[in-house]
Amino acid sequence: MKIKITFLGTGTSQGIPVINSVHPVCLSTDKRDKRLRVSILVEWDNFTYVVDCGPDFRYQMLRANVSKIDGVLFTHEHADHTAGLDDLRPFSFSLGAVPIYAHNRVLKYLATRFDYILNDNNKYPGAPSVKQIEIDKQPFLLGNLKVIPIEVQHGKLSIFGFRFDNIAYLTDVKTISEEEKVKLENLDVLILNAVRIKPHHSHLNLEEALALIDELKPKKAYLTHISQYLGFHAEVEKLLPTNVYLAYDELAIEV
Repeated sequence: MKIKITFLGTGTSQGIPVINSVHPVCLSTDKRDKRLRVSILVEWDNFTYVVDCGPDFRYQMLRANVSKIDGVLFTHEHADHTAGLDDLRPFSFSLGAVPIYAHNRVLKYLATRFDYILNDNNKYPGAPSVKQIEIDKQPFLLGNLKVIPIEVQHGKLSIFGFRFDNIAYLTDVKTISEEEKVKLENLDVLILNAVRIKPHHSHLNLEEALALIDELKPKKAYLTHISQYLGFHAEVEKLLPTNVYLAYDELAIEV
């Protein structure tokens, strides 16, 4: 089974460039330094899923020319991962209720923030239709593919990463237990956050991300959820080990 991953966005909660910022990376003309909010498209056989739909979701779907999706997986409830839920409308209008997969806590948050979508008693006539599917730490099927949730800590918040066959996607990670690390053995590709050079209270910095990659030993690793404080793409990638790459928007890989 071939799985294709497209990086829809590789930036942090503000994206790059940040509004009104004069940071040199925000002023870069290198396309790879322009980063929408973090998300990936996962495709195999005839299936298409998105992990997280943040505030850039509409443009990400247009830019990637996505005509249909089979569902959305949510890592956690923060706005840069969920704010685009309303833009599921075109998909639900043409394809029916869009399945959304999330932890019970996240579904409750979405029901509050998007009451006009998820509350049948208050549903707005033009709102998208979604099918809520609660997930926990147990593996589940998406079509013919087993997906393994990976519980990680985003500061004090427990969130999910996901393993798709031999590809794992972990964003907004600060720490991960030994029990969950076992689920990340023998990976072909690990996608992992690396927010900046200096330490961060709820995200891995570059040093921590590289140390975790060295411990887990995937064949290849791609860094995502990147802020301007990591530096210019062209300069940072020169510092990375030979099997570690800096992801950028619209990069596609196939395993």
